[in-house]
Amino acid sequence: MTDAYSHPEALVSTEWVAEHADDPSVSVVEINTDPEFDYKIGHVPGAIGWGLHTDLEDSVRRDIPGVTAIEALLTRSGIGNDTTVVLYGDGNNRSATWAFWVLKYYRHADVRIMNGGRQRWLDEGRPITTEAPEPEPSVYRAVAPDKSLRAHRDYVLSNLGCDSFKPLDTRTVEEYRGELVSSPGSDQSGIYRKGRIPGAVHAPWDDGAAEDGRFLPVEELRRIYDVAGLNPSDEVVPYCRLGVRASYSWFVLKYLLGYDRVRNYDGSWTEWGNSTGVPIETGEGP
Repeated sequence: MTDAYSHPEALVSTEWVAEHADDPSVSVVEINTDPEFDYKIGHVPGAIGWGLHTDLEDSVRRDIPGVTAIEALLTRSGIGNDTTVVLYGDGNNRSATWAFWVLKYYRHADVRIMNGGRQRWLDEGRPITTEAPEPEPSVYRAVAPDKSLRAHRDYVLSNLGCDSFKPLDTRTVEEYRGELVSSPGSDQSGIYRKGRIPGAVHAPWDDGAAEDGRFLPVEELRRIYDVAGLNPSDEVVPYCRLGVRASYSWFVLKYLLGYDRVRNYDGSWTEWGNSTGVPIETGEGP
């Protein structure tokens, strides 16, 4: 087995971003859960700011943005169909991997993650600014979504128990066992049942992150998912509570470890735990 990531082109370093600061073919985007705080107190010079919940979710439909919304977002961000989009954010880049998944769902060709995210940029003492750019609007045209990247509830339900179909719970162990509905210390309301999808294996999303915010080396990542009971030939469906943590594991499996069949279940436990009649498990897992 190779020690290299399966798709190293999906990652760029902080050095690469600094070197391409004046490259008109590159757009850098910071994605945060709270852009009113993090982005406004300082960001990579030239970076556009997107809000995880305001720009990359449809709160009315509880869904990802539709075609019209994604076209409007990229158009006003000055991003064209041929632009290299470099994403970074807070929380070990989990907001950035969500944005990566959304853009890949709409088949944007060149999307990359700045390895280490906001944390590494700051730790290296690189310059930040409070000045927000004003990009010239583009004309973005989204194409038909790649539905192979996404799992809906009924798809998961119809495949439970099938050989090589593996739901992957990326939440904390307390959520996985059915002790909490959300991560410790966060809001525990909004979901009626605790537990996990039957047969789900467990590997917390942030096990894949090093202390400096970068992704772990490939051998360490492979070991995490080997221990969890996954095989590269499996069809893996990561989920969490809202789909964001799961998008991190989706990125690791698909782009760093080369799993061919990985679908993010973005409905995740918010949908599954509130659905009538769908099975759940609690306690220790497989």
